[in-house]
Amino acid sequence: MDTVYQSELTFRNKLGRFSWGIIQATVFRFSPRSMHAWRLIWLRLFGAKIGSSAKVYRSARIWAPWNLEMGSGSILGDRVDCYSVAPIKIGDGAIISQDSCLCGATHDHKCKAFTLIAKPVTINKGAWVAARAFVGPGVTVGEQAVVGACAVIFKDVPAGDVVVGNPACSIKGL
Repeated sequence: MDTVYQSELTFRNKLGRFSWGIIQATVFRFSPRSMHAWRLIWLRLFGAKIGSSAKVYRSARIWAPWNLEMGSGSILGDRVDCYSVAPIKIGDGAIISQDSCLCGATHDHKCKAFTLIAKPVTINKGAWVAARAFVGPGVTVGEQAVVGACAVIFKDVPAGDVVVGNPACSIKGL
């Protein structure tokens, strides 16, 4: 179901994103590479739900940490763009590799106002989103599924499936 997202217009949301932007551009971004625990503290302070032993690399970009949920042992790699306008859930042990994008919103291109539409993204337990992949709004990646490098997905990926390409196609049976 599509949700027209209005709260990005509220003062509280704008203040939260402004405050987070300062933290992310300073103490988060310039922390030593191995200081995952330090970055998790900041994410939790801004409302993220983070499991034990999760790792978020310092160059990952998170739009709204209060919409991020990461399971134990999950990873947000270098330069991942986590556009968390809507909730983004990453399951236990799931890996989001470098330069990937998890996109939790789109726009209504038929509307003159170009209304923002939020759609949650779910990456289930043990899934792998490989380097430079794009996961579109409203997509669920099933358990142990693989989204290949540079793949672009706008449809759900079943558990255990392997998808590659643009648009992404299953190659599990090959």
